[in-house]
Amino acid sequence: MNLHVNRRQLISGAAALCAAGTGLPAWSQGKVALIYSDTVTEQDPRAAIMRDVFAKELGADFDFKPYFGATLFKQGTEPVAMQRGNLDLANLAAFDVQKQIPAWSIVTTPYVFRDVAHMQKVFASDVGQSLFKMMEDKMGIKVLAVPYIGTRHLNLKPNKKIMTPADLAGIKLRMPGGEGWQFVGTALGANPTPMAFTEVYTALQTGAIDAQDNPLGANKVMKFYEVTSQVVLTGHLIANNLFSIALKKWQSMSPAQQQKVQSAADKFAAAITAQAQKDERELVDFFKAQGQQIYAPDVAAFRKHVLDVYSKSKFAADWPAGMLDKINTL
Repeated sequence: MNLHVNRRQLISGAAALCAAGTGLPAWSQGKVALIYSDTVTEQDPRAAIMRDVFAKELGADFDFKPYFGATLFKQGTEPVAMQRGNLDLANLAAFDVQKQIPAWSIVTTPYVFRDVAHMQKVFASDVGQSLFKMMEDKMGIKVLAVPYIGTRHLNLKPNKKIMTPADLAGIKLRMPGGEGWQFVGTALGANPTPMAFTEVYTALQTGAIDAQDNPLGANKVMKFYEVTSQVVLTGHLIANNLFSIALKKWQSMSPAQQQKVQSAADKFAAAITAQAQKDERELVDFFKAQGQQIYAPDVAAFRKHVLDVYSKSKFAADWPAGMLDKINTL
């Protein structure tokens, strides 16, 4: 039996014993594996920003593996995958958080956010921080940043003038799956139809649906302008993602690693927001050049109708007392 122990082994062993004895965390010295899933396609600018900004900012200490086009997990299933330990990072929709924490429906309600600046103020305030804490406590998911991904407008195939919610009667409007998303379509005055994002183009082409709603940037990337006739600038949702990490993964990292991930997330969110705002400045002219009609409806009529429908719904009963007033005063 070889009893020879060199100095390096002795120091290493002593350090390990010390950490075990004091209860200090023993972080892995290898690369940190991070698996990311998103519904956007490889061609979407957001996918490029993920690779060119977030991944590069992480650097060589992380083994980052992104999956796009809902190829790893279907849209809406990401939170459960994170909770089961099968997924580390995702750009979550607040509607999917709402499924597990009904109070989150307050920030998925159309017209609650007035504009991008208002949305950012809300999430930076004690309102946002309390909502984020709910996610950590009840779902085991930590929000790193909230990128703005564009304002959602109606995009229709029929050449029918839409000025008020009444004009949407009978219109089959694609909305993502889930009760919260479907209620948005109902509140707008349409007949909501659940459908995956990747199936929308074909459904518009074949007439399975009459309309869809998305930010202008997504409309261009998915080429919905090829199979629709008009964009109605309802501006009903100030769309955002919750760029999030599984809390167990976050807690497994050292403070330095956490700081690196947070910095990368902040830069990623800023770049996504800038891209969305650039799209909104430029794409109206692009769609007009493609032969689409683009016009503003009676937004005040839409806002009044939608908020009235929500105020009488079961969703409003789940809103924390006083939170809507806090949001409105910001």
